[in-house]
Amino acid sequence: MTLAVPPSASAADDASGPVDDAVTAAVGRLSGEFAGRVGPQLVVRVVRDCRRELGGSPVGALSELVERLARYRLDRQIG
Repeated sequence: MTLAVPPSASAADDASGPVDDAVTAAVGRLSGEFAGRVGPQLVVRVVRDCRRELGGSPVGALSELVERLARYRLDRQIG
């Protein structure tokens, strides 16, 4: 299953949160990792929430920070 995160019209936040490369990459990896344990919509929501909360982080570290925080929160959802 391929889960696509639709791009926003701009780099700004859309109604459900920011969509950028950090979000797209994290959703892709975490969807596979958590498949069968949480729904894909939850993965997208958690990743977008994490991205929004980490908005002031250095751009170079953003992808890793978003994915780590989202993985932690998803683990807690199923734990």
